[in-house]
Amino acid sequence: PRFGVMRGREFLMKDAYTFDVDREAAIRAYDNMFVAYLRTFRRLGLTAVPMQADTGPIGGDMSHEFQILASTGESAVYYDAAFEGIDFTAADLDIAELKARYAAADEKHDPARVPAGVELRSGRGIEVGHIFYFGTKYSAPMGAKVTGPDGAEVTLHMGSHGIGVSRLVGAIIEAGHDDKGIVWPESVAPFKVGLVNLRPADDACTAMAEELYAKLTGAGVETLLDDRDERAGAKFATMELIGLPWQVTVGPRGAKSGTVEIKRRAGGATEEMSLDAVTARLAG
Repeated sequence: PRFGVMRGREFLMKDAYTFDVDREAAIRAYDNMFVAYLRTFRRLGLTAVPMQADTGPIGGDMSHEFQILASTGESAVYYDAAFEGIDFTAADLDIAELKARYAAADEKHDPARVPAGVELRSGRGIEVGHIFYFGTKYSAPMGAKVTGPDGAEVTLHMGSHGIGVSRLVGAIIEAGHDDKGIVWPESVAPFKVGLVNLRPADDACTAMAEELYAKLTGAGVETLLDDRDERAGAKFATMELIGLPWQVTVGPRGAKSGTVEIKRRAGGATEEMSLDAVTARLAG
């Protein structure tokens, strides 16, 4: 069902809090977290768009939410098309420019605020992260002070930064799937390879599958071996459904020629290779 994983009972949150001696230092911390989140989502194989957000009941002077683009997302989102081509891992990333680009969820979207010349795109988004700059909203009433560099007491400037870790699993599935099942990014896949033995009762197939399994695991490649006594179609359907990045198939013909079929789950391209070549490819 739509949002099935995201509607699970568990909700695991990654929270971080920052405390700085003045606004300038607090904004630097905010910007560092802003970029760290974008890079984290990119490494997870996701396209995230940072959007200015209401601070809501929690309050504060500045806030951004991070929306993962997915056709089944909960919210309508509007954003500068340039976001899709930005390399968030670049060392010279211009944070001020990023924060100035237009992006808004439906409740904040205002066509009149879209800068001239911007290619505006719309889609659906899933919120997976949120960062806040509180200023002294909480520290002042609590008397949270430290001694500054000049020896005078200063009230701390606070920030709060959170990622919905368990929610991310659902977002990854919603953003990466097809009509056959999940398409996991390699960075977070439960296994990198699904190894299918088509004929467990065939001694040659089983010997080859076990040899390749030993080679792959010995090279540090996390591999799931399917040696169930099931029809080939059922095994292939299972592998497509669970969506491991690579599928390797051992069959009777390949066992005779010393080759296996390797398939990339994303895109479906296939190739026949020797055991050593497959190991080198997947361990590289």
